[in-house]
Amino acid sequence: MRLGLSLGYQTSWTTPADHLAMAQEADRLGYSVVWAAEAYGSDSPSMLAWMAGQTRSIDLGAAVMQIPARSPAMTAMTAATIDTLSGGRFRLGLGVSGPQVSEGWHGVRFGKPLARTREYVDIVKLAIARKPVAYDGEHYTLPLPDGPGKALRLGFHPPRDHIPLYLAAVGPKNLELAGEIADGWLAIFFAPDAAGEYLQHIERGRAKSGAGLTGFDVAPSVPVVISDDVAAAADVIRPYAALYVGGMGSREQNFYNQLAVRMGYADAAKEVQDLYLDRKIREAAGAIPQDFITRTSLVGNKERITERIREYAAAGVGTLSISPYVGDLESGIATLRTVAEAFEASGVAE
Repeated sequence: MRLGLSLGYQTSWTTPADHLAMAQEADRLGYSVVWAAEAYGSDSPSMLAWMAGQTRSIDLGAAVMQIPARSPAMTAMTAATIDTLSGGRFRLGLGVSGPQVSEGWHGVRFGKPLARTREYVDIVKLAIARKPVAYDGEHYTLPLPDGPGKALRLGFHPPRDHIPLYLAAVGPKNLELAGEIADGWLAIFFAPDAAGEYLQHIERGRAKSGAGLTGFDVAPSVPVVISDDVAAAADVIRPYAALYVGGMGSREQNFYNQLAVRMGYADAAKEVQDLYLDRKIREAAGAIPQDFITRTSLVGNKERITERIREYAAAGVGTLSISPYVGDLESGIATLRTVAEAFEASGVAE
């Protein structure tokens, strides 16, 4: 197993300089990848291109580039460019986002996300491999059949003709698709004790492509809070968990709420969502079961985190990407160092 760092996206309480300092420290400590995210604020490729010129060996991962935000050819161009700028260190994570962002921010209908993702990935792979981009699908047709367009190739030679491609997936069908067409899975709220439930869907997809799990990178983003008080550490993560379980999406369609239900928290998931959508944010955070947080996060002292790292490795995780929940840069750097020490002590490094 390898360590990664999930920086998320820029917020009102973080700065690009803070994110760069964290990425550089992770690079120095031997972390394998730093991931940047996007929602409807900062975009991930700009952050990663900026970091590419100011880091040495750490991979640069998009977690994710939103499918509705860009044409597949534009995504391929961007991925190939960052891979070139970084000397072959880019990892391309893709996700369909959700209905609110896709339709409200990008003006792209959310319907049939699995079919659109499959076609999108097909075109991205064609373009990065410098093959003529000709495609006749339900959602994408290239070139357009009634105009002057022609099938073009990527106009320069990137260092690789295949860039590692990850899918952000939550539901069973999306997990199966990730196993079939991607090189890895960007997971959220990954509980090592439930890994068999997740991986059976990925294995089904891998079988469709004629491959097994070997070489497929399970890469969860895992919140981390270092503290001798596990309950207090879990409290720090409550607002994040409540946002996703309660506020991401509508009452009718919230993928993370549905995930919590599948994990055995149906009653709590409903309560959290009802409170959150009624704008009782603090109460929603308080309704998140502590067990949900401790199963899906790294909370506690270094010894506890060392043991939890072993559990993630035993569950089949290939890249354990930590997301420090801290109040300032100094604490973030300290968290990176403590987790690196715990990781070394765990004995699970490749």
